[in-house]
Amino acid sequence: MQLLYQAEFDPIRWLDKALINLCSRFGDFQKDTPSSFSLSPRLSIFPQFMFHLRRSQFVQVFNNSPDETAYFRMILNRENVTNSVVMVQPSLISYSFHSGPEPALLDVAAIAADRVLLLDSFFTVVIFHGSTIAQWRKAGYHNEPEHQAFAHLLRAPHDDSDLIMKERFPVPRLVVCDQHGSQARFLLAKLNPSATYNTEASLPGGDIIFTDDVSFEVFLDHLQRLVVQ
Repeated sequence: MQLLYQAEFDPIRWLDKALINLCSRFGDFQKDTPSSFSLSPRLSIFPQFMFHLRRSQFVQVFNNSPDETAYFRMILNRENVTNSVVMVQPSLISYSFHSGPEPALLDVAAIAADRVLLLDSFFTVVIFHGSTIAQWRKAGYHNEPEHQAFAHLLRAPHDDSDLIMKERFPVPRLVVCDQHGSQARFLLAKLNPSATYNTEASLPGGDIIFTDDVSFEVFLDHLQRLVVQ
């Protein structure tokens, strides 16, 4: 009896081919000139969305059990568009003394020693303290009357995370962590690795990601080269 072998389906390769085909059809470019490639404003952030989808738990099954993978995919199919987008490309809010809460790029460059970050990835909500903020908190400065501004800075992301968790089902996991701490991996895993151990220089007070994954800039460069061929 002749046995038939079917190649295993590779979702990442399928996503890459679909993205290349879409950009080839709807992008503007000159043949063999990657720098000429551009997308309309309505599609300009689509490659970035696909970049995060490739790195998400819906496609990358490593470090997740089959049950966890099935659960994540079931919730993705069940939720509305807004929540599904947050699952694939989490929202990141920055808190600092210099300005009120404001959206931040989902990039390792968003990390700063004097900043607090709030990451919402639907399943997990992360409150991340920069190294200086963590040191001041451990020293108890927020308990002193003359440092009420610092106490408010620490409280603001907790208040916002409480609102997120009260309105969501299933209730997300809350992770409170500090820069260079072990739990910081919950934030770093979702950020664009624009600064890694291979990067020549990193931002002062910032952080790097120890990974071999390519950054969005490298991903986009490869995409442009393949599209214009």
